[in-house]
Amino acid sequence: MRTPLAFLLASCLLVACGGGQSTGASDHKPDHKNPGTDSDKPPVAAEKPFTVKSANGDRQDPYYWLRDDKRKNPEMLAYLAAENAYTSKKLAPTKAVQETLYKEIVGRIKQDDASVPTFDNGYWYYSRHEVGAQYPIHARRKQTKTAAEEVIFDVSKMAKDHNFYRLGNYAVSEDNKLVAYAEDTVGRNQYTLRVKELATGKPLADTIVAVTAGLVWHNSGKSFFYVGKEPKTLRSYRVYQHVLGTQQKDDKLVYEEKDKSYYTSIGKSKSRKKIFIYLSSTTTSETWMLDANATTIKPTVLLPRERDHEYRADHLDGRFVIRTNWQAKNFRLMEVAEASHADRSKWRDIVAHDPNSFVHGMAVYSNFVGVGVRTKGLRQILVIPKQGKRFFIDAKESAYTMYLSNTPDPKADSVRYSYSSLTTPMTQYERNIKTGKRTLLKRQPVLGNFDQNNYVTKQVMADARDGAKVAISVVHHKDTKVDGTAPAYLIAYGSYGSTVDPVFRSKIVSLLDRGFVYAILHIRGSQKFGRNWYEDGKLLNKKNTFNDFVDATKHLIAAKYASPKKVFAMGGSAGGLLMGAIVNQAPELYRGVISHVPFVDVVTTMLDESIPLTTNEFDEWGNPKVKKYYDYMLSYSPYDRVEAKAYPTLLVTTGLWDSQVQYWEPAKWVAKLRKLKTDKNPLLLHVNMKAGHGGKSGRYRRYRETARDYAFLLHTLKQADSRAR
Repeated sequence: MRTPLAFLLASCLLVACGGGQSTGASDHKPDHKNPGTDSDKPPVAAEKPFTVKSANGDRQDPYYWLRDDKRKNPEMLAYLAAENAYTSKKLAPTKAVQETLYKEIVGRIKQDDASVPTFDNGYWYYSRHEVGAQYPIHARRKQTKTAAEEVIFDVSKMAKDHNFYRLGNYAVSEDNKLVAYAEDTVGRNQYTLRVKELATGKPLADTIVAVTAGLVWHNSGKSFFYVGKEPKTLRSYRVYQHVLGTQQKDDKLVYEEKDKSYYTSIGKSKSRKKIFIYLSSTTTSETWMLDANATTIKPTVLLPRERDHEYRADHLDGRFVIRTNWQAKNFRLMEVAEASHADRSKWRDIVAHDPNSFVHGMAVYSNFVGVGVRTKGLRQILVIPKQGKRFFIDAKESAYTMYLSNTPDPKADSVRYSYSSLTTPMTQYERNIKTGKRTLLKRQPVLGNFDQNNYVTKQVMADARDGAKVAISVVHHKDTKVDGTAPAYLIAYGSYGSTVDPVFRSKIVSLLDRGFVYAILHIRGSQKFGRNWYEDGKLLNKKNTFNDFVDATKHLIAAKYASPKKVFAMGGSAGGLLMGAIVNQAPELYRGVISHVPFVDVVTTMLDESIPLTTNEFDEWGNPKVKKYYDYMLSYSPYDRVEAKAYPTLLVTTGLWDSQVQYWEPAKWVAKLRKLKTDKNPLLLHVNMKAGHGGKSGRYRRYRETARDYAFLLHTLKQADSRAR
């Protein structure tokens, strides 16, 4: 439904064929009985009576019939097919420009690229791409970077017989002889686990179906652990131990989480001695542990859960290092001896709580601890050596992003991190904690005529209606005039505390070079300015998220970064909810809006605990069984707030197999919009019939979609300019 995984920046789709201010009847009268007869006419879904029951008030939903959990209803499938045909027809005139843009975007990518190798248990692991391949090759070299290559997976070969393919995860046994891996061939995040021999490539008979991608080996190499899902809700809730050579039905249940608001995942400590079972709701977490060497498997709790306490631990050298918000809203880093882990009086600060600095994460090593922090909105890295003074990694730019890499070798003496800005491609470094020497490992290549000196970036601040200051990261070509004539492309997310950091994205260059201003709006609901910034954009404060976006848009127009007639917006998943809310609140501000896999039917979905991701998210949106939350959610739910008025051009996308935002939410929203909207602006729905929340798989296929929609954006602007003349 709504997870940050789902914020689909990779898709950057944009479409528009007119402004949000025109009025009048719809331009076509579609065939209600047979929506697929004429792709020149926009389809209209049939209306069928249905009552959504609630103790806080019943609601009528004439498009509820579009929901089919099995995805087999012929009438529903025919309607979606008609929507796709209509969208294809409307996009047809842009084919030549699409091809130009696609070649341009892909032309910036180094096709035979490779990742920076990472050392783990005697091997250097990396991935690489071959020219033209949609998927990577995963490989390793023993002890040295110049040893013979051992191919673990050629994912392109594994994917060749599938319309969709994702290698979700893999784990090598401690003796380096076997690899277990998770693959998804539908896009619904239900994985199948398999095992093969590394030396021969021979597959073992072991097969585990309908589970998460998480897996961890027991140190004996004779068994591994994985997480099972509830069949209907897809909630991850059970941890099993699978012994090689046995069947899934015989696997041992190690742990079951019975609270439906919690999700379960697993991992292994840096020491390789502990297997962690992570349990998390939106505001509370708990960790259980297994001895990775023991023959008798019995989980023990690290610290019992308590409401609103979130923590995550690692283990090394006889101690736990713990990121926790115990008496620390912005989190802090603490450590405790292994024997005293349950006694919080024995925990001591490594990084104390700071109301002006948010602790993101950690990387624990024998000789130092790396800490990811956010101060004044900027992601930075603090290094705490075992010997010597702590220090921050320095940066030359005033606006940037640093990501800490948690590499697996506990004896490493260098901190690895990535650095980027809106004008600086992602660059990986290592900094030796003893000598201070910084080593450039890789700068993401950008081919073609790209020169970062041709682009200008800065952070501007906008006033929200309640007095809050909203940061906006802006980038444009140096030749683009800030005089109120430029088109602008605005993106945001604004939920779960997920922050869209200002990092370089090579595909955006195609817009910047054509005079666009690109802006990331750091609205409430993210953690751009710490935990309070998140809490001011959730539950009964959720409308701040939408208001911030609208107010920041107005600021960009007033500051002449954007033409008032050429503003476009994009968001996905929970960001798609944002898009639905802003077009209801201020449709006149936007020429076009893109809403990817949007969570738009908030109340109906949150009332139905059989839908994946519902119960886990009551602390994010509220429980509509409680009247104050029901009323508040209903007051902004995009599907419920559609009115008879003019809307901007809309492109809405979804995936038939989406497990996070079910396809029927955007389908119903489009159907209702098409009935009620009074403008003549195009309303397009594209349904990927063979994928889920993340869209198409493959390295280059998604750029076909990006090129398609950039082309239609340019076509829209051309039409708008011709009308203005």
